[in-house]
Amino acid sequence: MTLKNTVPADLISSQVKLALEEDIGQHDLTADLIPLATLATATILNREPATLCGQAWANEVFKQVDPSITIEWHFNDGDALPTDSIICTLTGPARTLLTGERTAMNFLQTLSATSTLCQRYAQAVRGINVQVLDTRKTIPGFRLAQKYAVRCGDCYNHRIGLYDGILIKENHINAAGSVSAAIDLAHQLHPSIPVEVEVENFTEMEQALAGKADIILLDNFDIPALIKAVKLNQGQAKLEASGNVNLDTVSAIAETGVDRISVGGLTKDIKAIDLSMRFI
Repeated sequence: MTLKNTVPADLISSQVKLALEEDIGQHDLTADLIPLATLATATILNREPATLCGQAWANEVFKQVDPSITIEWHFNDGDALPTDSIICTLTGPARTLLTGERTAMNFLQTLSATSTLCQRYAQAVRGINVQVLDTRKTIPGFRLAQKYAVRCGDCYNHRIGLYDGILIKENHINAAGSVSAAIDLAHQLHPSIPVEVEVENFTEMEQALAGKADIILLDNFDIPALIKAVKLNQGQAKLEASGNVNLDTVSAIAETGVDRISVGGLTKDIKAIDLSMRFI
């Protein structure tokens, strides 16, 4: 699989720099046990099935720790990793390989956790005409990285932040006075941006349709309500289901006919992939 990483290189570099500073501090004391001249070859492997993500971050870790280290990748971001796959082979000074080990694997295990979970959701709705989307519920400072990991797992990005999309929620509606007032103002202020409105019942949905919302987010609608909403909509707006979505429910939600399903858990309810580095 070949997937373009659109995370800016300077952002990756700064994230890695901060991570190394918090781990190494002034000096890696334990690495002093190893003679400077000792060279080694090491492999990183996974202890469970996974979808790989994070190559650029791992590369940058070892580049900053010691540019003489070479890395040969045996899989690409987005590839499925069977248990005990050798993900990459590293060669260089043993001391600096060990200094960079934990930081590199922290990036790999976290981003691969996101891409792996996303792949499970993508597989759960395979064959159904629906998109599974992420949300803004990301690790602070790590949003673009996790959004990239979502794509590695065959799911889709919602808006990146508050600056590239409009999502009118309950507090916006209360402040604006009504659903229609909020939609009208959003269209006036940002005519080129699709307007999405979160609704909690059919009265609000009808108001959103009347206001010509481009996307309607159906918040915590159960399956019968989602089916009813699809019929009521008649293709007027894109429909997005959200709330109470998990791997057990996502397929049934998709089969109601909604266009999109947003899942905060793709980026916030993740379990790090079990990785290890071993000297050969």
